[in-house]
Amino acid sequence: MILANVIEIWNTAWPAGVIMLGLGAVFAVVLLVASEKLKVQEDPKVVAVRDILPSIDCGACGFAGCGSYAKAVVADPELIGKCAPGGADVSNAIGEALNLQISADGAPKRPVVHCRAHTNDRTYYAKYEGIESCVAVNALANYQACKFGCLGFGDCVASCKFGAVIIVDGLATVDYEKCTGCGACAKACPRNLIEMIPFAHENMMVVGCSSNENGKTTRGMCKVGCIGCGLCVKQTELFTIKDFNARMDYENYAPDEKTETAYQKCPTCVIVYRGKNAPPPRVKEVKKPAPKPA
Repeated sequence: MILANVIEIWNTAWPAGVIMLGLGAVFAVVLLVASEKLKVQEDPKVVAVRDILPSIDCGACGFAGCGSYAKAVVADPELIGKCAPGGADVSNAIGEALNLQISADGAPKRPVVHCRAHTNDRTYYAKYEGIESCVAVNALANYQACKFGCLGFGDCVASCKFGAVIIVDGLATVDYEKCTGCGACAKACPRNLIEMIPFAHENMMVVGCSSNENGKTTRGMCKVGCIGCGLCVKQTELFTIKDFNARMDYENYAPDEKTETAYQKCPTCVIVYRGKNAPPPRVKEVKKPAPKPA
């Protein structure tokens, strides 16, 4: 009796099972065909460019990531050269992939902090105990005497995805071994102290000050600020003085005897080197008092 019931159930159910299995196979084939017919064919040029890019999605190019930039470059080759981390090598590789001739458009840009004052070099009006943010502190008028100096609360540090910016004794400092040149730190600084300059050489000579105050005022605020004395200008035409502050022509900088003399003669040691193997800043020599006559 039980066996008869099982046989009856089987005879009733197996046709439905076969039908369901057949429908599943048909749907699978339909979906497979549809996926092949309807899938978006990716441009092989976009794939080639994307594979060349460093895939760090830093946003320095102005696009959301390397994938977006790759599509934009293929659509408009004039956008080649905007990948700061990749520099000239990546630009040339993209040009080859797209069968284009790429002209050299300068050295890769890297950030320099136009301030070299550490905590003990500055004059402070008050101790700050509020939100640890440069933007917040910058809104105050009674914290730091120099309104052009580094605040040292690390907004630039927080903005860097690569750990290339740290605060050393109150001063934002770039680790050029880690830096990709994305420019995020420059955008984060509320005082615009960080500038992206072309690094045509491994170490660049820069002016570590942004003060526009006259020499006397600057001396009262900072031990290592630019006083606009013009000694550097007398040594080489690469330097100019504007608003009491020395400015370097970074586009045309090349190390030579004249620039080195300017570096050595700077009375406040505000001219410094920045780069992967940059020497430490000069330290102002303290003149010893002349011995009293016996």
